[in-house]
Amino acid sequence: MVETFPSGDRLLVGRDISDLDSFADHIKTAVILAAALIFALAGMASILVTRRTVGRIESINATSRAIMLSGLDKRIPLRGTNDEWDRVAENLNLMLDRIETLMGEVKQVSDNVAHDLRTPLTRMRGRLERAYHAERIGENDQLLIGDTIADLDAVLRIFSSLTRIARIETQARKGAYRTVNLVEIASEVVELYDAAAEQDGTCLTIVGDREVLATGDRDLIFDAIANLVDNAIKHGRAGGQVVVANEIIDGEPVVSIADDGSGIPADQYEHVFKRFYRLEHSRYTPGNGLGLSLVAAVARLHGARIEMLDNSPGLKLKLWFSAPTS
Repeated sequence: MVETFPSGDRLLVGRDISDLDSFADHIKTAVILAAALIFALAGMASILVTRRTVGRIESINATSRAIMLSGLDKRIPLRGTNDEWDRVAENLNLMLDRIETLMGEVKQVSDNVAHDLRTPLTRMRGRLERAYHAERIGENDQLLIGDTIADLDAVLRIFSSLTRIARIETQARKGAYRTVNLVEIASEVVELYDAAAEQDGTCLTIVGDREVLATGDRDLIFDAIANLVDNAIKHGRAGGQVVVANEIIDGEPVVSIADDGSGIPADQYEHVFKRFYRLEHSRYTPGNGLGLSLVAAVARLHGARIEMLDNSPGLKLKLWFSAPTS
């Protein structure tokens, strides 16, 4: 700082700032050391993360190799850290559980198909062999041909049901979806099965609201309700009642079919929707164990929920559909 006095004298005032330069040098040194420390820590962290990642990947690979060698009973171990890798392992284990379940169902279906087809095919072969070695008699030949055609029709019905279920399960297009009245569909089903119910002495009735609207494929919903009514008539009590009800519960359209027969044990509820699955007491009744599988396929396609309840006595099965969007 320079100051000039009235006498003409000048005063120059200054201060030594070398301490500021020293402070700046300290700051630069600290920044350099901090950057070096950060880079060192980052390098160590990357090494640790890489080793941890490679370790988890190798764990998954080891489990995959074990599965390929021994089967689907192996699972990826969890470390309990609840991190992203644990969540990936949980999802993969769930996928393996689902694959194992599907493989079990495929094996069960194959065994059941072999079992259900072996009997009619064996009968047909026996009849044809006897006919081959016997003399030709017109009336007997006609009876033989009629019985063989009936068995062939039963086999063809099994394959037709299987292909229909597969077609429903793989259907992606929903162009046939419309707003439908479940009451109208259920009324047509009741009208269709009224004669069969009367023949068995069963009282088949329909109750509930006059209009219950849902969104879906009318033909598939008809098939699902028809299968449920058919089952209720076949497995219900002789001379009993089958009631088809349509109602709206908490804003959701519901159709229910109830009978007063022997019912289904609660521990079998989840199994009866598998293909060819039949309860012991229904082994000797007509059918192939595919009706409820078709119902389950239609329900999955429509996003509907199936609820099975004890009707005391008998069984009540409810189909909960989605309400139509306005």
